[in-house]
Amino acid sequence: TVAYNKDPSPVKVNLGVGAYRTEEGKPLVLNVVRRAEQMLIQNESRVKEYLPITGLADFNKLSAKLIFGADSPAIQENRVATVQCLSGTGSLRVGGEFLARHYHERTIYIPQPTWGNHPKVFTLAGLTARSYRYYDPATRGLDFQGLLEDLSSAPSGAIVLLHACAHNPTGVDPTLEQWEQIRQLMRSKALLPFFDSAYQGFASGSLDKDAQSVRMFVADGGELLMAQSYAKNMGLYGERVGALSIVCGSADIAVKVESQLKLVIRPMYSNPPLHGASIVATILKDSAMFDEWTVELKAMADRIISMREQLFDALKIRETPGDWSHIIKQIGMFTFTGLNSDQVAFMRQEYHIYMTSDGRISMAGLSSRTVPHLADAIHA
Repeated sequence: TVAYNKDPSPVKVNLGVGAYRTEEGKPLVLNVVRRAEQMLIQNESRVKEYLPITGLADFNKLSAKLIFGADSPAIQENRVATVQCLSGTGSLRVGGEFLARHYHERTIYIPQPTWGNHPKVFTLAGLTARSYRYYDPATRGLDFQGLLEDLSSAPSGAIVLLHACAHNPTGVDPTLEQWEQIRQLMRSKALLPFFDSAYQGFASGSLDKDAQSVRMFVADGGELLMAQSYAKNMGLYGERVGALSIVCGSADIAVKVESQLKLVIRPMYSNPPLHGASIVATILKDSAMFDEWTVELKAMADRIISMREQLFDALKIRETPGDWSHIIKQIGMFTFTGLNSDQVAFMRQEYHIYMTSDGRISMAGLSSRTVPHLADAIHA
């Protein structure tokens, strides 16, 4: 990003940014978010008092419902402890620290590759990070056999980090059948699932579809941890809005877990911020606003899907060597192009296109205007 900002070229393109951009390359504030903020500002009875340690109660309830489903047995049986945290990163950190203090196994298995911050967050929280095979560079798809083998040989009770949908950085997700096999294997070995959901609704355009993997694990009655972020799907990046939910074996355990989570949070940042959580709660509570949000969310997801199709078509027209079908098979904000670091450096040097050295591009950073330029660079 620093190099991109310094580049005077008029044709430069930044595909490294992990945030949604409009067709014009501008950050987007959702209309429904602006409307919610107006309502909050006009409400004279609102004050700026501290939230409780666990955050805004409405926000917590609605967040659990959004990811687990309104009719989730875990919610109906009060087996879920939810606390508001500082976006996805803060939720992962609080969950990691809770496990380091109270869970009998201190090893967490993380997909290879994964979001760069995952190993750091968990290591600093007091866990030992190991990796399991996930991405197969040869097929640019899932190394499913490797994944099953590595989880099979993990010690019983180990924690396993799973991306709920739109795996970052690869954009490669297991199918529902594969998720079911992963679930069976993990439950048979008593491995503890820790889901990270940064893209619910953003991958397919459907909130329910993107939560299917998580709901399969909740349906079997077992325990799990769930880190949720509203950065991408509501565009609330800088408001740092997230939640950590722990699905427990009983309502009694959930009460105790919440009490222990407070002891993790209190000396860390005392209590979470009010504004972003109030925006989310306002939107999730009101059925008309909720519907408006899902329409805007689908529009963002559809734009990204359309960028994938345009890039794939552009490479096909140029008869660029190799199979590029992974661009339309992968989902979510990111695509693992399969380009190596030398090719990435060439594109930066010759075409002023900026991306991470592993060849990951943010599809949201593309537009109909810049697709031909990127296709030319890849072709070259």
